[in-house]
Amino acid sequence: MTTLPVTAKTDHELLASASRRARELTEPLLRDAVERLGPSLGAIGSYHFRWHSRDPAATGKAIRPTMAVLAAEAVGGEPAAALPAAAAVELVHNFSLIHDDLIDGDVLRRGQPAVWKEHGVPAAILLGDALQSEAFAILLGQGGAPAGAAVAARLAASMREVVVGQVEDIRFTELPWTGEQAVGVAEYLAMAEAKTGALLGFSASAGALLAGADAATAECFDRLGRSLGLAFQCTDDVLGIWGDPAATGKPVLGDLREGKKTLPIIAALAAEGPARERLVSLVGAEARTESDLRLAAELIEELGGREFAEREAMRHLTGVADCLASLPMPAEIRATFEALARSLIGRTR
Repeated sequence: MTTLPVTAKTDHELLASASRRARELTEPLLRDAVERLGPSLGAIGSYHFRWHSRDPAATGKAIRPTMAVLAAEAVGGEPAAALPAAAAVELVHNFSLIHDDLIDGDVLRRGQPAVWKEHGVPAAILLGDALQSEAFAILLGQGGAPAGAAVAARLAASMREVVVGQVEDIRFTELPWTGEQAVGVAEYLAMAEAKTGALLGFSASAGALLAGADAATAECFDRLGRSLGLAFQCTDDVLGIWGDPAATGKPVLGDLREGKKTLPIIAALAAEGPARERLVSLVGAEARTESDLRLAAELIEELGGREFAEREAMRHLTGVADCLASLPMPAEIRATFEALARSLIGRTR
């Protein structure tokens, strides 16, 4: 099995350098895009991106622009070649965050009131729509032809996947916990790849394409991004039940409390054993105490749900390593991709 080696530079140093570079290169394009929305909507966009904050972490982790820039450098291109893709994917990602907060009723985003909470529902809908439009304007206006048009088409396909994945995720909440209509592991992973992996796959493949990579290389980068997305989601599902609230900012047992159908729970319910029926009664109950939630978490572990999700995360991490092994690239760029992959597995939030 291919593994991700540890390099001389620390993972933190590699990622901090790469994300800082991508953020500094991409932010001017983002600011220009938001400014084009006019003073009213542009001000709300600036609020969402938290450009008023002096804390770089407040504006997000810039994972997708970082991947686009790294992919361009990996195939021998300049970082600037990837910037249309880096800016476009960050605009689309934020469009999805703004609308997700509205759909989910989440009142906070990056430590401040969400756009819909601060500026109203119509403003949130319209800002999200505008950011999506600007993403395509950047690709078609600055990405060059035919690469810009091809990358725009790839972004449209990725966005379609994300939307379908989100619809499936919502549909899952309406399905029973057990029986023929219950969500299976394969069905859940397909949803997670679409919802979480598609834009990461776009980020890497688009950065490579704009830097001159051929179609086969771009597809390999797409697989790399999707594997990263799945590893991220599997880890997120573990943290959603057993994560440290001090690190995640979310309450322990949060996914159980909200009744979410996540991978550890789905895998546990697919297992056999005397604990399964007890777990079924707990997750399906209309009223549950904190004691019930703690017992449910223990039963999920007993039935192997946590171990299964952690093993799936590692399996997709291996997929990242295999993609990297098949692609020639500078050593430090490879090491940074590897550091990014390890960070998604070892993270606490």
